Amino acid sequence: MDSKIYPVCFSGSVVKSEDYALPSYMDRRDYPLPDVAHVRHLSASQKALKEKEKASWSSLSMDEKVELYRIQFKESFAEMNRGSNEWKTVLGAAMFFIGFTAILIILEKHYVYGPLPHTFDKEWVAMQTKRMLDLKVNPVDGLASKWDYEKKEWKK
Repeated sequence: MDSKIYPVCFSGSVVKSEDYALPSYMDRRDYPLPDVAHVRHLSASQKALKEKEKASWSSLSMDEKVELYRIQFKESFAEMNRGSNEWKTVLGAAMFFIGFTAILIILEKHYVYGPLPHTFDKEWVAMQTKRMLDLKVNPVDGLASKWDYEKKEWKK
C-alpha cells in the first residue's frame, strides 16, 4: 500500500475518506426524488422485502409498503412540512438577552453613574430659558424668534 495515495493514521492503519463525488441522499421538498435511496446497505429482512416488492403489490401489507417507503425515503412530505419548535428557543434566547441587558443597565444606573447635574432641574431650565429670551439669543431662527416680547408668551 502506498502512503502517497492513502493517508495513514499514527497507528499505521489506513484512513478511508468519504467519496464526495458520489450522489448523496437528502430530503428536500423542492427535490422530491433523491439520487440514491435512504438506506444504502440493506439487511436480510429488507432484501427479502425488496424481492417481495417485485411481485404484485396487492399481496403486500400496509406495514410492508411503509417499510419499503422508509428504505427509499427518510421522511414523507407531511413530516418534512411539519412545524418545528425552534421559534420557542429563538424567542427564549432573545428574551434572556433582553432581560440580561436590562439588568445590566439598571445596575449601571445605580452603581456606576452619578446623580444628574443640577442643570437638568426644571427650575434651572426655566431660568436658563428666561435668560436666553432676555438676551434675545438668535432672534432670526432660534428661541427668541418664537417669543412674543409684547404679549410675554410664545408665538402661535
